[in-house]
Amino acid sequence: MRHGKKINHLGRTDSHRKAMLANMASSLIKHKRITTTLAKAKALRMYVEPMITKSKTDTTHSRRIVFSYLQDKETVTELFRDVAAKVANRPGGYTRIIKLNNRLGDNAEMALIELVDYNEVYGKDTDAAEKKTTRRGRSRTKKADAPAAETTATSEEATTEAPAEEAAAPAEGEEAKEA
Repeated sequence: MRHGKKINHLGRTDSHRKAMLANMASSLIKHKRITTTLAKAKALRMYVEPMITKSKTDTTHSRRIVFSYLQDKETVTELFRDVAAKVANRPGGYTRIIKLNNRLGDNAEMALIELVDYNEVYGKDTDAAEKKTTRRGRSRTKKADAPAAETTATSEEATTEAPAEEAAAPAEGEEAKEA
């Protein structure tokens, strides 16, 4: 019986599984997304998310703990410098798993695992989500939109006047050439 055994052994020995997860975590941190099987992606998420949480506190102790798992100095540096700065205000859920089509050779379920804050496609929705109405029912951006509308109106007036002056200038030049 496997009561309380949460670790998926992935059909490997303990040392092989740890080495494989360390290599996959290093690749995920370096490349920000990797394609693998669904079972490995789920195991990798459980492996890498505590390390990203550790990287939020940049101390020598936390760096040594993360290095004991990854065994790659450049990856640890990138994790503590770049990734930790991006996920500083996120309370968890640093990775996203997206299911892909099955692999052609053995029909294995494939998945794309990526760091959430490095995806440009989904990052644009957060800007739209921030524009909410207040409890009084008016939008936060109404005051900001009103001066913007005035400035666009003045810029439109300036652009409508400019072509008229430009149109008049060549006409005078043509008259001078004719004379």
